[in-house]
Amino acid sequence: MTELPRPSDGPPASVPPLRAPALRNPLTRRTLLAGGTGLGLGALAACAGPTGTPGPNTLTLALNRSLVSLDNKVNQFDAAITVQRAVRQALTTIGPDVKPRLVLAESFEATGATEWTVRLRPEACYSDGSPVTVEDVATALRMYAETDASFVASFFPEIPEVEATGPTSFVLRTERPLPTLDALMSNILISPAAANEPAELQEGVGSGPYVMAAHDRGTGRYQLQRNPNYWSTPAVVERVDVRFQPEENSRVIAIRSGEVDVIDTLTPDAAQQLRGLSGIELMETQSLRLNQIFYNFRKPAGHPLADPRGRQALSMAIDGRALVEEVLSGTAVQAEGVVTSNQDGYVKTGEYVYDPGAARKMLDSLNARDLAVTIIWESGEFPGDTFVMEALVEMLGDIGVRAQLREFQPGGDIMSWRQGRAGDWDLLGNGFPGPTGQAVVMLQGMYAGTAEKESTRDTYQGYVVPAVTDLITAAAAEPDPTLRATLTAEAQQAVWDTWPAAWQFNPKAILAHRSRVAGIELSPANNYPLAAVDLRS
Repeated sequence: MTELPRPSDGPPASVPPLRAPALRNPLTRRTLLAGGTGLGLGALAACAGPTGTPGPNTLTLALNRSLVSLDNKVNQFDAAITVQRAVRQALTTIGPDVKPRLVLAESFEATGATEWTVRLRPEACYSDGSPVTVEDVATALRMYAETDASFVASFFPEIPEVEATGPTSFVLRTERPLPTLDALMSNILISPAAANEPAELQEGVGSGPYVMAAHDRGTGRYQLQRNPNYWSTPAVVERVDVRFQPEENSRVIAIRSGEVDVIDTLTPDAAQQLRGLSGIELMETQSLRLNQIFYNFRKPAGHPLADPRGRQALSMAIDGRALVEEVLSGTAVQAEGVVTSNQDGYVKTGEYVYDPGAARKMLDSLNARDLAVTIIWESGEFPGDTFVMEALVEMLGDIGVRAQLREFQPGGDIMSWRQGRAGDWDLLGNGFPGPTGQAVVMLQGMYAGTAEKESTRDTYQGYVVPAVTDLITAAAAEPDPTLRATLTAEAQQAVWDTWPAAWQFNPKAILAHRSRVAGIELSPANNYPLAAVDLRS
């Protein structure tokens, strides 16, 4: 199917400061939704019938964010991985136990301080029957490294060199030890070398259990068909339809009516609506994702937010416990560190303290009482994001800070803003995954910025603190597990002391599916192997 052009989103909507009733009004967000939106959902669902229910051999997924590619060089949000890895595969994958598992690799072993020896499965092939080759692996690594704003490449302290040692064997070499390389390679999806390029691929074949039969990138719709030439155990379901439905109300109605089979990344209110309903089942797990209100580290010297004290002041204006309990309905945990607590190597580094009086005094000491800030985020970045942002406007207003919200629609221009190439902003609502379950890898992705990376805007929101980068680099290269844990702990504390985020929280991953769906193995990374999913008669 020929890809349709993506429609223009137009300029991002700027939202004036809003009063959020959830926190101080007895009519909390939970009761508001139960009495308002909840009734609306029920009424609409009651009158809505199936508008094209899936067939007996078709699984239909409704995602909360647009899937712009089945490649992951730039976009790798949680639920997209389920679909992307059904078509393209990596040497390894991270299982539900958050440990590396072999996929295209038959073996993957550390054979020296700076080398790993890998052997490809001889039977591994693409959907057109051509074999997966060593050159494909080498090209994939190079293409990820050369992709502008490559999200995946940011997790690698260095990109390994590939040295072929046989038709299906090779050595991955690095300048410094990289003891997490088997896990890191789970993020590198392999494509035929001749068709790969330093950009997200829109066409082409993969080695996965499904092939892309049709797609419309503009609307985020994809149709997958079972790969008849799959080299391993075939997928159970014959066809998978993937659609983008940004409005949660619409997704809830669609699953209640039987129009879709699976919806992901639910807000607590949607989960409450669906819990206990006949024909619908819920799954949840504590995720590896850290949701943040992150600062713009490109502010000029002298700006209050260029000073850690100014960043700490705004943090003390945020009542995180109220946000967790009243806005997020207890489906998240307020962070006490700079990575999620279920990452290997995590240590507690501090707590977010709500003290608006101290916040005002600290701003006074910086001559910053009349501070105005802009908060940006992309719609659907995390469940309940708009409610959280509106609550932040109220909380910051209580210490005299005027906050303006600017929401970007999926496919809009937020990346240019985040890179400092478009408009100015102060805080970013964002979610950051821990794709390998290892604290040092998550630190590398966010906080190991350098001046060289910043020259191409490939740092995380301009975060460049050389002392922090040195600690993370040392931790990532330390082969001794005990010493690596010590260095990783020191790096986490050093990051916390810079006050990189006004607030952070670790959400649960909540998914709903029709009872006819079986075999979903939801991982803490908020994805699952699509080939194992079955449809009951």
